[in-house]
Amino acid sequence: MEKIILIKYGELTTKKANRNLFISKIYEQMKDLLVNYDVKIIKNRVRMFIEVKDNEIDEIVNIVKNIFGIHRIVIAYKVKTDISEIESNVLNIASNTDFNTFKVETDRADKSFPISSMDFSKRIGGLILKNIEGKTVDVHNPDYLMKIEIREDYTYIYSKEIEGLGGYPVGIAGKGLLMLSGGIDSPVAGYMAMKRGIKLECIYFESPPHTSPAAKEKVKKLVSILNNYQSSIKLHVINFTEIQEAIYKNMNPEYMITIMRRMMYRISEKVMRERNCLVLVNGESVGQVASQTLTSMQVINSVTNIPVIRPVACLDKLEIIDIAKKINTYETSILPYEDCCTIFLPKHPVINPKIDKAIEYESCIDYEEMINRAIKNREVINIELNKKEFNF
Repeated sequence: MEKIILIKYGELTTKKANRNLFISKIYEQMKDLLVNYDVKIIKNRVRMFIEVKDNEIDEIVNIVKNIFGIHRIVIAYKVKTDISEIESNVLNIASNTDFNTFKVETDRADKSFPISSMDFSKRIGGLILKNIEGKTVDVHNPDYLMKIEIREDYTYIYSKEIEGLGGYPVGIAGKGLLMLSGGIDSPVAGYMAMKRGIKLECIYFESPPHTSPAAKEKVKKLVSILNNYQSSIKLHVINFTEIQEAIYKNMNPEYMITIMRRMMYRISEKVMRERNCLVLVNGESVGQVASQTLTSMQVINSVTNIPVIRPVACLDKLEIIDIAKKINTYETSILPYEDCCTIFLPKHPVINPKIDKAIEYESCIDYEEMINRAIKNREVINIELNKKEFNF
């Protein structure tokens, strides 16, 4: 009998003809993340198995549970599919487990096994009752639920299942560019996009000396936390000072945020196309600030026809904060460093801007040349996960 980590796919089982592609993506990501460990990974259409040293099981589970596409993670005992072998190991496991009430559930995946699932559960239950004193069956709320998966070569015996992230493996849907600020919302949007299989690059707008180096370090820290779900992320740092100062000096203050966001969209589109990204991702949430009313979104979005997804658009702030805390970005996001969206903030930004007004104000500056300069001179930082030092 040996311990093994068993992986259940969940939603991927609905993918039919594309199922192997999804599973292979998980397999490749797992191999990459576990490159420093002495493991053997075996995959098939139904399960994935990780053979691992006992003293590294918990550490490896903590790594694997951050891979999108995995539904459940199980630490199981692997035994030969033989009735006497299963029974002997069941008694050994049960004898070394602390419980008063129990239930047995059997999944007979190997239909050549001579006993049905229900009958085998009864048989194992009777075996435990007969050989271990003080135990009783409780089919509704047992202290200990023993699960037995009977497969052709081996049988897997386990109890607790660890919740996986679900979703799709990162990269299966293609690549997107995340507009990453230092706030709470955009890292959560990035996490949610990755959960649907989108591999991310990030773009961050800084305005030195109006924004500090600490603000950029904060964003790099947020990327390093997102590295837990995607091991390598490119961060494109755009110097936005020239454009932002031109807007501040030449625009109606009410329209400054609207124009600024339109410029960010234009820049993001160009970087996105250069990097072969299929979609732009951001943390806009309907009605949260002046630039995120539906009217503002329409005016800002009108500068491009690329697909834009807003994963947190219909979540309220408390829901977004809950996710930020779950993925460990919240404490970094609330560090008090100003970003481009908070400097030069007008007292009364327009909440229902007009497209013709935005175009009129923009005509005051030669923004195309400034945009091209900002893109050409951007800093590109490749941030990678230290595979021995996860940010749990």
